[in-house]
Amino acid sequence: MTEPTTLRMGLIRKKPDWTDDAFRRHWRDSHGPLVAQLPALRAYRQNLVVDRLQRGIDFARGPWDFDGFSQLRFDAAAQADAAFTHGELAAAIRADEEHFLGALHIVTVAQTEVIALPPKPEGLLKRISLLRRPVAQSEEDFRREWRVHADHVRRMPGVSGYRQNVVTARELVKGTPCAHAELPIDGIVELWFENIDTLNAAFASPQGRVTMAHALTFLAEITAFVVQEHRVM
Repeated sequence: MTEPTTLRMGLIRKKPDWTDDAFRRHWRDSHGPLVAQLPALRAYRQNLVVDRLQRGIDFARGPWDFDGFSQLRFDAAAQADAAFTHGELAAAIRADEEHFLGALHIVTVAQTEVIALPPKPEGLLKRISLLRRPVAQSEEDFRREWRVHADHVRRMPGVSGYRQNVVTARELVKGTPCAHAELPIDGIVELWFENIDTLNAAFASPQGRVTMAHALTFLAEITAFVVQEHRVM
């Protein structure tokens, strides 16, 4: 495993009157280049949702319905807060978000790369899943069991890449911190496979069944999305 990296992730829904194509074009061609101008930004990925099926898993799905996930890396969390709060560029970003987004939640995550991606991951299928722990389970117990879970996923066949993103802070409304009860997402999974068949085969394998049996011991919900990743920078 690599040392954790701090990221800000945006959980995005388009405005209802925007078509999927219009949302996709504006997010990629207009909003992306605008955000990329932030001086302290080191990496920026857009993940467009293309499939909302659980695929390969038989698990309770949460209420979340998003159209995309943004991932932004800064050198420090304080730089991210300042970048989105002060100055003309921050104001332009906020105005554009109000123009095309119906909802935007922000989570800060500590990202750990469990299975490194191949040098050229283009063309792989990527899945992002939102995790919620049971109400009676502590945050500490969830994080400990998720680390154990990483060893199960490592042994699954056909996994091309795997990252764990532990949620450390939440903003139901961008810029306003909120409690866990207002945005009950504890972790975000990134998994890569060669294709849908490889994904299904991985979870149908004996080790895949062991992995999901362990998931039942520490997770209440898994909400999965297949995404297309676009590397803005």
